[in-house]
Amino acid sequence: MQGMCSAERDARPASVLGRAVLILDSLAQEGVLGVSEMARRTGLPKTTVHRLVGELARHDLLEVTDEGIRLGMRLFEFGQNVPRQRSLKEAALPYMRDLQEATRETVHLAVLDGTEVVYLEILHAAHAPRLPSRVGGRMPAQATGVGKAILAFSPPAVVDALISRGLARRTPHTIAMPGALRQELGRIAESSVSFDREESVLGIVCTASPVFGKDGEVVAAISLTGWSSRLDAARVAPAVRTAALALSRQLGAPPR
Repeated sequence: MQGMCSAERDARPASVLGRAVLILDSLAQEGVLGVSEMARRTGLPKTTVHRLVGELARHDLLEVTDEGIRLGMRLFEFGQNVPRQRSLKEAALPYMRDLQEATRETVHLAVLDGTEVVYLEILHAAHAPRLPSRVGGRMPAQATGVGKAILAFSPPAVVDALISRGLARRTPHTIAMPGALRQELGRIAESSVSFDREESVLGIVCTASPVFGKDGEVVAAISLTGWSSRLDAARVAPAVRTAALALSRQLGAPPR
């Protein structure tokens, strides 16, 4: 990963809070970093990073370990108290557990945030493959089943904004052409089922379906994920769709 360009350095936040957020964002993306690498990624001076890390650690927002610096437990506690996410997660868990019990595969619950999906809950299967997804983690929306399921029912401006920022490939199977993505979203809008065919990770497939709120707008998506060699993504689609519909009804969504 290249260092920040001069324009990006000039645009870095002037406030202490803004610089602290840069540090938190860098750790949210990478998990664990040292001061030098964090300075390179954020464009902040090492002395500034060192000072802010010390302050954030004193408030348990960061944790300094032998391996490096990582996000602190207090941030997790804050996240658990965000009203919308907490209520959505609590409502979804019974349906996610039923889906996992029926399929013995990993189940995800995710929401859209800008051009990325954020995972609110993950129920891992015993034989689950190693996945890049984690609770609180982010992935490019167009490269995931949950992301495409949400995008298919989002306002056109949301899709336009995502395309305008560029469609980066994660694997050779990732949809990276605007026209192909729009066609894919059109098919998903008709079936309410989305597939990730090794688009986020080679060897991994998933089936996803959108979840709607009481105003009829898409609020999240549920997915089932597993090895491409053992998970028949099309066969499990009805089960995923049923779980998403049941959760939508629980949230008060009107019939579609």
